[in-house]
Amino acid sequence: MRRMGIHALKALAIRQRQRLRSSEMAFIVLALVAGLAAGWLTNLQGFIAHGIQRLLYGIGDNRLSALGEIRNWWRLLALPLGGLVLVAMTHFLKTRRRAPIDVVEANALHSGRIPFVDNLVISVQTILSNGAGASVGLEAAYAQMGGGVASVLGQWFKLRRSDMRTLVGAGAGAAVGAAFGAPLAGAFYAFEIVIGTYTPAAIAPVVAAALGAAFVTRALGVEPYLIATAADRTLTTGDYFIYTILGLACALVGIAMMRLVTFAEQKMQGVSGRIARWKPVIGGFLLMPLAMVTPQTLSAGHGAMHLNIAMQPALQFLVTVLVLKVLASAISIAFGFRGGLFFASLFIGSLVGLIFAALASMAGIALDINDAALVGMSALAVSVVGGPMTLAMLMLETTHDFALMGVVLTASLVSSALTRETFGYSFSTWRLHVRGSIIRSPRDIGWMLALTAGRIMRKDWKNAAASLSVADFRAQVPLGSTSKAILLDDEGHYAGIVATASAYNPELAPDTQVGTLATLQANTLSPVTDIRAMLKAFDLAVADELAVVDGVGNVVGVVTERHARRRYFEEIEASQRELFGEN
Repeated sequence: MRRMGIHALKALAIRQRQRLRSSEMAFIVLALVAGLAAGWLTNLQGFIAHGIQRLLYGIGDNRLSALGEIRNWWRLLALPLGGLVLVAMTHFLKTRRRAPIDVVEANALHSGRIPFVDNLVISVQTILSNGAGASVGLEAAYAQMGGGVASVLGQWFKLRRSDMRTLVGAGAGAAVGAAFGAPLAGAFYAFEIVIGTYTPAAIAPVVAAALGAAFVTRALGVEPYLIATAADRTLTTGDYFIYTILGLACALVGIAMMRLVTFAEQKMQGVSGRIARWKPVIGGFLLMPLAMVTPQTLSAGHGAMHLNIAMQPALQFLVTVLVLKVLASAISIAFGFRGGLFFASLFIGSLVGLIFAALASMAGIALDINDAALVGMSALAVSVVGGPMTLAMLMLETTHDFALMGVVLTASLVSSALTRETFGYSFSTWRLHVRGSIIRSPRDIGWMLALTAGRIMRKDWKNAAASLSVADFRAQVPLGSTSKAILLDDEGHYAGIVATASAYNPELAPDTQVGTLATLQANTLSPVTDIRAMLKAFDLAVADELAVVDGVGNVVGVVTERHARRRYFEEIEASQRELFGEN
């Protein structure tokens, strides 16, 4: 009876998996479940991080970065203490041979598959970093756990590649939407940042997940992330021009910040020995004097942003906070604290907007302080994170101000265009690029890496010894039997390719060694060479056929350019069908 029960459960699971693979409505329900889980996990992680801050810094309901000053300097020892915990965690995880896979990398390279342990590692490290007061945001933990839970669900139901990527994007976007109480922003975050494209088939599940996560946030009684604006403004053409300049300025600041963070990170990666092991602790001590100057350098900066917009401090103070906040972010990430720059970039963008408004006022141009701060937030966050529509929807949902949407979108698009033109990456894809990855966006390129020479090669090639005479080669390889032959040296290793017709040239002496006719001796493919590298190799070698050679020089197969290009275009066509839901 027990075996029959187990078999019945397995059969039920198989039927449900088949239903999810064939029913769009069932997939939408699964996305809603993922969104509900993402919303709950987002609020739980935020509660834990803020609880750690309350414990370490003795704050009440106020945000850490909104403190006027740090009255007890010894509380800042929480920074190196948090670094010490990260060091201990790294030591515990030293047996892992690879870095954890984040949601953008998973969707671009791994078909949305994320080991659940990776989700826990990234989440715990981010919560510890933010809770200790490091200048990083919690969005890395939110998106990772939201997308990670969705990935686990997708793997359990054995979803198709395209459905898995959509579900992971929906979970990650739902988590970010839950953090702000902004479901539309979360949906666009999924499309622009994690999935990489807007797809008709993905709209319903992504929106369902985002709405589910926002419902959890409101059901838990968490107040939505709101910013007051001046709703009675009149925006003119001149305002659009001025805010376009602000968008350009934000793009320049964003690019400079990303380069500074990466420069610092690379410098610290070059540090070896005992110092490298204790980097988070050293970074914590370096952050302490910055926090003594102003607590606004601590954490992501949400509280400080609201405080500055309300208090409108002096220009000198804003410039000081801007410089110190950028420096704190660079130190935090370079010295091993885990987190993202999305939430921090919102605060830094508000500082740029406030500074811009102050400078414009000195030049005789009157700008609304709130408007400038909000436009700066969007434009700089777009430069760092990408996704202009994500930030436009975020501003709309957090301000409820439709009149401001025009200038926000204008500045965001200008910032995005300048960043893409001069830099080409968002912060997440830029860091992956620095590590040697080929990712430039969350667009799915995993199939390119999976389509290797070892998968598409044929194994029915004709081979001959390079030491054969032309006469012996002709006897062994009749004219018309094959267009080319693989030549092998005395040890059986690859020695080049010879065209059969060239060996039958009547002007050749019969005793000529056929090895002298070999070509492409230095042009080979490895079994793990991906399709992009294969096509490039064919172009560089000006060849229509290349041998696939293993690590010791043995020929294991042959790939023709015609077959490689046909498989490449077949995969592109398949990805286009998935894009429009034509599975």
